[in-house]
Amino acid sequence: MDNGRELLFDCNGNLPPARYSLPMAVQHLVAMIVGCVTPAIIISSAAGLSSELRILLIQSSLVCAAVSTLLQLFGITRFCGARLPVIMGVSFAYLATMQDIAASYGLAEIFGAQLIGGMVAVVIGLFAKKLQKLFPPLITGTVVFTIGLSLYPTAISYMAGGSGSADFGAWQNWLVAIFTLVCVTVLNHFGKGMLKLASILLGMAAGYIFSAFFGMVDVSAIGNASVFSLPRVAPFGIRFEFSSTLAFSILFAINAVQAIGDMSATTIGGMDREPDDDELRGGIIGFGVSNVLSSLFGGLPNATYSQNVGIVSSTKVVNRKVLALTALMLLAAGLIPKFSALLTTIPQCVLGGATVSVFASIAMTGMKLVAMQPMSYRNTSIVGLSAALGMGVSMVSESLSQFPEWVTTVFATSPVVIAAIVAILLNVILPKEEGK
Repeated sequence: MDNGRELLFDCNGNLPPARYSLPMAVQHLVAMIVGCVTPAIIISSAAGLSSELRILLIQSSLVCAAVSTLLQLFGITRFCGARLPVIMGVSFAYLATMQDIAASYGLAEIFGAQLIGGMVAVVIGLFAKKLQKLFPPLITGTVVFTIGLSLYPTAISYMAGGSGSADFGAWQNWLVAIFTLVCVTVLNHFGKGMLKLASILLGMAAGYIFSAFFGMVDVSAIGNASVFSLPRVAPFGIRFEFSSTLAFSILFAINAVQAIGDMSATTIGGMDREPDDDELRGGIIGFGVSNVLSSLFGGLPNATYSQNVGIVSSTKVVNRKVLALTALMLLAAGLIPKFSALLTTIPQCVLGGATVSVFASIAMTGMKLVAMQPMSYRNTSIVGLSAALGMGVSMVSESLSQFPEWVTTVFATSPVVIAAIVAILLNVILPKEEGK
């Protein structure tokens, strides 16, 4: 067998020849880059940022995702970084909460909350193995399912043209959005190899071209953007607001434990073994440290990317240097503002048409985790009540109008917080069936 190809399956091996390593690195990049930039585009719109600041937010998020990935791949001390083949990127789990914080306060409060949330994750990393018992698959599945459900209104709003836009709900927006969704769906179900893997990226490209015929694309921002730029320290400021910080702390605790699942799936699927305690502890601490660093440089919250875990599990390519090549390409993209500017020209209806399938996938991933457990009366009560209270309160946020403002921000803006708390409490309180 070709020794160069063999290096792909050696976690600590040298970088394989380009003919082997480059296609695999590009495969990982294609699978995650849309998910990495979409939250930044959505949040910049919610915060009403200028074109220059929108570009900066996307740029910072790309750079911080790349640095976070390198930290996890190689570590900075024996206690920080999993040293496993994982990819980090901006997480959708925080999107609903970030939208509300951006609209109610500003970006500075997001980064202040992220800084504290990262510290919470570091603390959790020190006790990762013990805390994992509080988050069995039933609980993490319920939380992930609720995350997916909470993002549906965002996708529909974008499909209609984006809330507040002059042509919101226009037939042109829906036509472009549905065209994009059809392209993504066809490629995802009928495409093979890279066509299937890049279905969202290619669907967005097709929708982008189609939208240009309706005069929806304005490329003036690309010409005004510079060719190369380094990230800035605290470009959007850092401020601390109690309710935002509390909500983020809960979300970070949930995502820290979810990362354990991703790292376990990586080692089981790619290396045929369970992760050891040092890898789990280092991975969670690395997750927290990378988010603290990201908050200082204007990068939105990041987490392990499950789609890349899937690639590792299916291909068995676990060479960390191959994934480092992906991170370097991501870093290069983040250092080129013209690339970030190009992303800001994507019409919102195209973005909605592409991401609705992503959000559906997130919800179904959670449902699969739930379905792995026996559908007993106890388990269905936990899932049903958690999702019902989480989604119900967030959809009728005025139901908490008589409470202090911080209560509304924490519990009424993100159904994930309520769903997680209720699921954990019910799992502890409700009696287990005999023999379980």
